Amino acid sequence: MKKVYVVMLLSVCILSATDIYERNCVPCHKDLPTSLQQMFKKYLLVYSGEQNVKAGIKHYLKYPNKSISVMSDLFIDNFGIKKKTMLNDEELDRAVNIYWEKFKVFNKLK
Repeated sequence: MKKVYVVMLLSVCILSATDIYERNCVPCHKDLPTSLQQMFKKYLLVYSGEQNVKAGIKHYLKYPNKSISVMSDLFIDNFGIKKKTMLNDEELDRAVNIYWEKFKVFNKLK
């Protein structure tokens, strides 16, 4: 009985973690001409590794500013700067971790 409860609890945690990304990131980006995957590639080009990419994304989402955006001036002029995130630090960490896992290229290239 305990095993079933633990498995159910873990499943709910995993699903809620995915929901934070799907609920808070995907809807705002779906109407933009640049996909989340393309934006991820831009972050990877600028920041290189996992820690730097995640830190760069979190910093931008907390303090959005044209000067620290990885997007082109043309993109920003057309679509603007996003509003500051409403996610708390824990939620932001979960969303960025899901984003990283979804689009990372390391260990996927052969």
